[in-house]
Amino acid sequence: MEKKNIDWSNLGFGYIQTDKRFVANYKDGAWDEGTLTEDANIVMNECAGVLQYAQTCFEGLKAYTTEDGRIVTFRPDLNAERMIDSAKRLEMPPVSKEMFIKAVKEVVAANAAYVPPYGSGATLYLRPYMFGIDPVIGVKPASQYQFRVFATPVGPYFKGGAKPITIRVCDFDRAAPHGTGHVKAGLNYAMSLHAIVDAHNQGYDENMYLDAATRTKVEETGGANFIFVTKDGKVVTPKSSTILPSITRRSLIVVAKDYLGLEVEEREVYLDELKDFAECGLCGTAAVISPVGKVVDHGKEICFPSGMEEMGPVTKKLYDTLTGIQMGRIEAPEGWICTICE
Repeated sequence: MEKKNIDWSNLGFGYIQTDKRFVANYKDGAWDEGTLTEDANIVMNECAGVLQYAQTCFEGLKAYTTEDGRIVTFRPDLNAERMIDSAKRLEMPPVSKEMFIKAVKEVVAANAAYVPPYGSGATLYLRPYMFGIDPVIGVKPASQYQFRVFATPVGPYFKGGAKPITIRVCDFDRAAPHGTGHVKAGLNYAMSLHAIVDAHNQGYDENMYLDAATRTKVEETGGANFIFVTKDGKVVTPKSSTILPSITRRSLIVVAKDYLGLEVEEREVYLDELKDFAECGLCGTAAVISPVGKVVDHGKEICFPSGMEEMGPVTKKLYDTLTGIQMGRIEAPEGWICTICE
């Protein structure tokens, strides 16, 4: 299979249209089998549920070329389970885990020429999503839905290495108690757009959202979970019912415990204890871990001992081990790697 003529080493993190995508439709109480199509466009009524009331959810995962030449994805079963949870919370009919994984495999295989070669730093990003497509004018769930998966090759999230970023404590709330913060609903990300634009305008890379109820506890950013390291090497991640259950974070916890022998705590993390941590990072699909060098709380700077030049030592071990598992350099736990093409 001949790869596309793409300058893999200079790819950015953006959309490039590929050859095929998966489409399935829900009508009269059931999903059809779905199919691959070359048409990248979606035609819908002006009154479609997704356009009127933001009834949509999505996922994000990647396909990789491993060291031995296989094309694989990483833990797609967890993405499927999380999308089922998101759909149920938004009163949408979930696609089965089997259909989700089938769609992912078919899209990767059909676009194998777009999967970047091993060592390029690039990957094939996959975006499964579903939305209400029939006309809805009263406030209620749609009755027809579409589930789609497309793929696009993307470059490394960090060009020239992962330099620590500066984030601010945000005055906006990301998620309400008993709201939708724990599911990957499109509306959550729409709500975060003003806050991230404002942060960038103020010279910050990201926002640190606090819990909406007390504004004393660390939650997450607009698109990633937090991970902290104590001065004695313990890994700590915030625990909250309004945090999205990041697959990367859950995987890093296993890596910390089982591969690096580190102690791990999942607990409430208070803003006033940030000064006691040695390292901080944001974890998610796009970058795996984005190191944080500084948090600014309304003019008060909280600087982590790991500094502003490179990842902290524990964070670097976590990053290297997880990416090593994803790329086939390190043996993966059973069921983590889903092989698409040998």
